[in-house]
Amino acid sequence: NSRGAASLLKDSIPIPEFSSSGPFEGHDLLRRGFTSVKSELLPCHPLELSEKNFQLNQDKTNFATLRNIQGLHAPLKLQMEFRAVKQVQRLPFLHSSNIALDTLRGNDECISFEDILNDPSQSEVMGEPHMMMEYKLGLL
Repeated sequence: NSRGAASLLKDSIPIPEFSSSGPFEGHDLLRRGFTSVKSELLPCHPLELSEKNFQLNQDKTNFATLRNIQGLHAPLKLQMEFRAVKQVQRLPFLHSSNIALDTLRGNDECISFEDILNDPSQSEVMGEPHMMMEYKLGLL
């Protein structure tokens, strides 16, 4: 018989695939990070959802104003520039500052909460560089 012992075992014994679906699924810390109960809960204050979507609401308002003043081409051009700038980032294991996106939005001269209290050197998101790149490229 030209087939190896491994293929014989595979044919005779059903081996379940290792996936994260089922009643006893495990959480993959390397790919998804630590779980947070707070993210699964509903917002506790009515303004919390508004604050989370502040930038999106501000962009919608700016696009509507731009469309009324300059026509349809202006917000479309700005949205294309936003989309192009969002695609340019550093490697997944390095912090991206997105300075071009801040410049397009006009936030480059503003000092906000994230500028002071969001220091990337104190971030807990750092992982193994090779695994993060393989995950981003779809190899894992």
